[in-house]
Amino acid sequence: MKRGGNQATAPRCGCSHEEELMFIQTEQTPNPATLKFIPGREVLKEGSVDFPNAEAALGKSPLAERLFEIEGVSGVFFGHDFITVTKAEDKEWYVMKPSILGVIMEHFTAGQPVLSGEAEAETAKAGAASEDDDEIVVQIKELLETRVRPAVAQDGGDIIFHGFEEGIVYLTLQGACAGCPSSTVTLKMGIENMLRHYIPEVVEVRQTMG
Repeated sequence: MKRGGNQATAPRCGCSHEEELMFIQTEQTPNPATLKFIPGREVLKEGSVDFPNAEAALGKSPLAERLFEIEGVSGVFFGHDFITVTKAEDKEWYVMKPSILGVIMEHFTAGQPVLSGEAEAETAKAGAASEDDDEIVVQIKELLETRVRPAVAQDGGDIIFHGFEEGIVYLTLQGACAGCPSSTVTLKMGIENMLRHYIPEVVEVRQTMG
């Protein structure tokens, strides 16, 4: 899918030197209700974190809390180098985008943390390989990490492994992928077919809300 994009820029702390400028690129995603913002710098050191509502962000992310203060913001997702924001159906991007860009610029130029310390620890653990994983689960996680997550991140989302039981792989789609009209196709035609091809023990992939 061809994506459009543009950039916004603001000087850091009022400085006009070129090296102090911050560029934020925006990209469309397969989900028309979600827009991807690329600040040109690291957002998370590792992993990803999803805030499906304002309550989920309270005390965990100063940046997400500020974004939820913008009228119409219904979801916030952080990846390694991007932020995706989901809007309410009755709101328009041309109205919301300037405020979102402003919040992101102000946050990063002020040097504030994206997550609280506790939330960072939780993010690092999410989806990580465990010594308790059996061989099949290790293979599933490796395929998701190397073949699926990079592609999903390009669309402004992530996929989280929740379990493998009786041939069924349980996954959660986050960010732009969560409410995408093509999410079912992504799960069944893409991820399920790939996992079944490489791992005969896998018979089905199902989405869980986490």
